[in-house]
Amino acid sequence: MKRILSLIAICILFTSKIEAQQTNVDLKALDNYYEKMVKDWDIPSATIGIVKDGELIFTGNYGTMEVGKNQKPNEHTLYAIASNSKAFTSAMIGMLVQEGKLNWNDKVKKHLPYFEVYDTWVSNNVTIRDLLSHRVGLGTFSGDNIWYKSDLPAEDIIKRIKYVPQAYDFRAGYGYSNLMFITAGEIIEKVTGKSWAENVEERILNPLGMDRTISTVYDLEKKGNYATPHARKDEKNYPIPWAKWDNVAATGGLISSVSDISKWMIFNLNHGIHENDTLLSKTTRNLVWTPHNNHYVDHTTKNDFNRHFNSYGLGWGLSDYHGRMRVGHTGGYDGMITAVTLIPDENLGVVILTNGPKSPIMAATYYALDKFLGIENNKDWSTDYLNNTNKNAKNDTRISDRIKARVLNTKPITQPKDFTGDYNSDMYGKISIVEKDNELKLLFSHSPLLSATLTHWNHDVWKINWDHSHAWFSFGTIKINTDNNLKVTGFDFYVPNDDFFFEELKPKKIASN
Repeated sequence: MKRILSLIAICILFTSKIEAQQTNVDLKALDNYYEKMVKDWDIPSATIGIVKDGELIFTGNYGTMEVGKNQKPNEHTLYAIASNSKAFTSAMIGMLVQEGKLNWNDKVKKHLPYFEVYDTWVSNNVTIRDLLSHRVGLGTFSGDNIWYKSDLPAEDIIKRIKYVPQAYDFRAGYGYSNLMFITAGEIIEKVTGKSWAENVEERILNPLGMDRTISTVYDLEKKGNYATPHARKDEKNYPIPWAKWDNVAATGGLISSVSDISKWMIFNLNHGIHENDTLLSKTTRNLVWTPHNNHYVDHTTKNDFNRHFNSYGLGWGLSDYHGRMRVGHTGGYDGMITAVTLIPDENLGVVILTNGPKSPIMAATYYALDKFLGIENNKDWSTDYLNNTNKNAKNDTRISDRIKARVLNTKPITQPKDFTGDYNSDMYGKISIVEKDNELKLLFSHSPLLSATLTHWNHDVWKINWDHSHAWFSFGTIKINTDNNLKVTGFDFYVPNDDFFFEELKPKKIASN
């Protein structure tokens, strides 16, 4: 038996070498490049997988799963893949269309009568395809404060979408909307009588053998071998807790590994066929990879990718990469950033999973694509992207400008006794300022992890000192607003970041009895 096992191991090793030789790519050099990249970017850890011709031919595992601990990840280590979950949602919608339970052009209101956006006519005409291609008319990330770290069920989140402001005309622009994918997830539940999580497990994860992929943080301990999310301050990474995205899983709730995502990539590169089972029809495969929302491309100048088109399909980003179709998506979760990229013509796929907010996901992706596609490129993607990332961070002076503008030794015009109480944000709901243990506390009714302590900044501006660490924002202030009689009317947020727009909330004071 030992001899047989030894022969099998030798055959596997020999086969692996043959596969590596067939790629004409120096996998050791690739591994060395990624090892240096992770150190240069100071990312806690990264796991990288490359599939070619139906096989996972490269895995690279770097760094540590949590800073301060010497625990290296492997191809089975779990990371939140966030918005890479969107392609699973569009795939499940496609399966329901194939079964005759849905139509891509179904009006959302047919399945969710309570669905409303900024305009009645638009509300009545939004289709499932509109939801999945970010063309409803909402701004990118607009309204995300409704669901972020919220304990609201999806239906209650959707009922607040009507308060999210219009950004452009219906079907006349692109606004990346997590809220629309949350809505798509509710349609799946309404039609099947099962949750999004149950559907994805039964329809995709189990058939593909993705047995480590989960959709709730509560299963992390059961699965084990998972990376820790990290935030960053003063050029240092520090661990933060996992955030609960169970109630918004349809837009970004999956937690997976390189090994499992490789199966997903192979399945998609095989156009929805797993072994002898066709899970996605040709019509479904073609539709989700058809441009539904086009982005501007400057055809008058050269670009790094020899790109001629750039668009969004249904749950997938679409473009060309040096004459080959490119299909992919990225994902950003609290303290984790990931990317999945496919080159269908070459039967090639790349997945990058990282656990820090400063991440080289696209540098790692483009380096692999260039090597496997034989593209002669003198660009050092990692160095170039790192320099740009550092430059952009240095040029972001929103926080430093606010600190410089602070006027010291002022006193509040409006006293705490006049502005403590409950406020209502149409978009969010109740937000309160209360006095507790001689401190002013800022409380969010359905997002307890956003609680904070307020300290005086200057005049009627108060600094937000968050009670919990957050990956995408740190500094913040609120300004107390009053009318001409100095009666408090509400307050405005200033929380500089590129993902969650507290400024949209605009809380108004609720009159006390």
